[in-house]
Amino acid sequence: MDSDIKTLENKLRELGLADKEARVYLASLELGSDTVQNIAKKAKVNRATTHVIIMEKLIKKGLMSSFKKDKKTFYQVESPEQLMRLLRDQEEDIKRKEEEFKKYLPELETLYSIAEEKPKVRFFEGKEGLISIREDYFKAKDKEVLGFFAIDEEKNIFSEEERQRAAAERKNKNIQIKLIYTDEEPSLRQESGLSLRRFVPREKFPLSSTFIIYDNKVGVVSL
Repeated sequence: MDSDIKTLENKLRELGLADKEARVYLASLELGSDTVQNIAKKAKVNRATTHVIIMEKLIKKGLMSSFKKDKKTFYQVESPEQLMRLLRDQEEDIKRKEEEFKKYLPELETLYSIAEEKPKVRFFEGKEGLISIREDYFKAKDKEVLGFFAIDEEKNIFSEEERQRAAAERKNKNIQIKLIYTDEEPSLRQESGLSLRRFVPREKFPLSSTFIIYDNKVGVVSL
């Protein structure tokens, strides 16, 4: 039975009731009509909080009502069908908000377009990250790429064939690359026209990330 109550509490929370609201509602449902004191005891919520929940939340939502009997105030749950009404009200509210939001969407799209032109810093990890950023700068409008490459680290994750294939694709797209690279010793030969390379010994500048600047963007790849 406790597991059933917990399930019902979760479902009521999904409808938008707070945790204590759900507990008070279910306690009232089980008791029928009763006083705040007894409902609070059943729900394991203090009396003052229970009174506020009933008066300010559940009655206003149409889920509970009150009546007088022998000079005492009793509270009772309305038909659970009222929960469906609550759900329909939420659906209508969402639709209203959606229609209202549509009015501002063009303005937000304009701001987004402006933001697209601002410098960006993107962070990636490992082989897949470097492939992603490479594919992006292959599509760049600006055909010049600047970079600081940890070639010794890249050798550990890319085969020589993969590296040669990427270099060939870059040349085919007429992308010029200017880079500083680290390695144990100079390992990249100069290319005519499309490449300018400068070597920095790894022991002087140990680096485990690659930095690439292109098209007003900065890509950082942790290798």
